[in-house]
Amino acid sequence: MSGHSKWNNIKNKKAKGDAARSKIFTKIGREIAVAVKAGGMDINSNSKLYDVVQKAKANNMPNDNITRSIKKAGGELNTVDYVEMVYEGYGIGGSAVIVECLTDNKNRTAGDVRCAFDKNGGSLGQTNCVSFMFDHKGVVVAENTLSLSEDALFELALEAGADDVSVEENMIEMYCDTTALAAVRDAVVNKGLNLVSADMEWLPNNMVTLEGDNLVKFQRMLDALDDSDDVQNVYHNVVLPDEE
Repeated sequence: MSGHSKWNNIKNKKAKGDAARSKIFTKIGREIAVAVKAGGMDINSNSKLYDVVQKAKANNMPNDNITRSIKKAGGELNTVDYVEMVYEGYGIGGSAVIVECLTDNKNRTAGDVRCAFDKNGGSLGQTNCVSFMFDHKGVVVAENTLSLSEDALFELALEAGADDVSVEENMIEMYCDTTALAAVRDAVVNKGLNLVSADMEWLPNNMVTLEGDNLVKFQRMLDALDDSDDVQNVYHNVVLPDEE
């Protein structure tokens, strides 16, 4: 997938400082709450919770924090109701941006997201204004703990239902239809590879390059969105310096 590396994103998050990691843990805690509400506290029977826990581990979230978040979510089912919101808009230079949120206050979240766009040369748009420029795909990342050959990894991924595969630094990234995400994830686990993450993501069809002040403003917008506890994921089609 051009311009996209899930593993690089994971590495970048893991390398962040304590304050940034604390914010990531807060966001993952909300995902745990939503997963528990939807399917219960048993990780063995709740596949969504299983995926979120793997995501938490990939981001170095301590096991005690994970367990505490699950128990907390189990006790909050009737008190906190997080709603999923998706915003689409244009960053500076005509770049395309999709923002996924989990919030208990829609007005606060909408205001925060709009402010991040408006202050940095962007603008929020209507639903579907930029999503046609992305593919909504399942993305599974696993560590090649069995030292399988690249051909064997490709065969495993394609047999499980993946339609694109990337191998990097002993890691394999598998891209599939969103309906095949669980099957691809299960194939990885059953094979004995170390599952790092399994998520649905928006992958850009084409990348754009920003330079100078435009790039600075775009990065500032991303930072502002990341600062919001309500914002879970931000997808865009801009080539950032650490991705070149």
